[in-house]
Amino acid sequence: MFLHPSSYRVSLGACLLLMTGCSQAGTAAQPPAITALEGQGLTIVKEFDAGAEVRAFAAVAGDQPVAAYLTKDGNVIVGTRLDAKGNRIDDPKLLELVAKPMAERAWAQLESSTWVLDGKADAPRVVYTFSDANCPYCHSFWEAARPWVNAGKVQIRHILVGVIREDSPNKAAAILGAPNRSAALLENESKFGQGGITPAKSVPANVSKILDDNQMLMMTMGFRGTPGIIVRDEQGALKKYNGMPQPGALAEALGPR
Repeated sequence: MFLHPSSYRVSLGACLLLMTGCSQAGTAAQPPAITALEGQGLTIVKEFDAGAEVRAFAAVAGDQPVAAYLTKDGNVIVGTRLDAKGNRIDDPKLLELVAKPMAERAWAQLESSTWVLDGKADAPRVVYTFSDANCPYCHSFWEAARPWVNAGKVQIRHILVGVIREDSPNKAAAILGAPNRSAALLENESKFGQGGITPAKSVPANVSKILDDNQMLMMTMGFRGTPGIIVRDEQGALKKYNGMPQPGALAEALGPR
C-alpha cells in the first residue's frame, strides 16, 4: 500500500511547500485535541466520514499520511483502523485526500525542473532521479536500468546536483551546457570508470542557479543524498527510493521488463 515506509516518502516540509491551498479542518469548530495534535507537528488536511462512532481527520505526520480519530469523549487516537479481518479501512481515503494530491503537486514540480533525458521521450514509464555526475551509486542505477531504457519501456529524467566532489558542479555544467545534454550524460556514464565527462572550466551563473534549485528540490522531496529516485504507482501515489535500489525494489521502480 502507499503507506509502506520503504516505498512512500514525502516529508512534512514537502507537504507544506507542495500543498499550498490544501483544505485544513476549520479551526472554529476544531476540537481541542485535534488542535493539540497540530501543535505537536501534525498537519490536518481534512475531516472525512468514518461512521458514527468517531470523527476522522486525514493528516500528515512526519513523512506519512495518517488518520486521527476523535472519540465521543473528546480523546484522539492517531493510527490505523482495521476491520474484523485485519484489513486497513481508511487507506483509500488517505490516498484520495492526502497522498494523491501531494503526489500530483510533487510530480508537477519535478516535471518543471531542469532535467536531462535518458531514454526515449515517448517511453511510457517516467522515473525521476536526483543524480551527481560523480556518484557511483547513480552510475550503478544507470547501468542496472539499461534493459528497461534500451527496450523503450522507461525514460529516466536525471535532475543533476553537484554535491559529492569539488568538480561535481563543473561536470554538471559540462552536461547541462552541451548541445545535446542526453549525449553528454551518456558520455559521462559510459566513461565513468575513466573519470567521466571532462569538467567544464567554470560554472556559469545560470547553471549554478539550476544546481541550487535542483538541490533545494531534492531536499524538499526528502532526500539528503544521491541517487534519490521517484516514480508514481498505479494509484497515482509517489514511491521513493533512497540510494541504489535492491534487485526487488529495482524491478518495482522500473516496472515489467
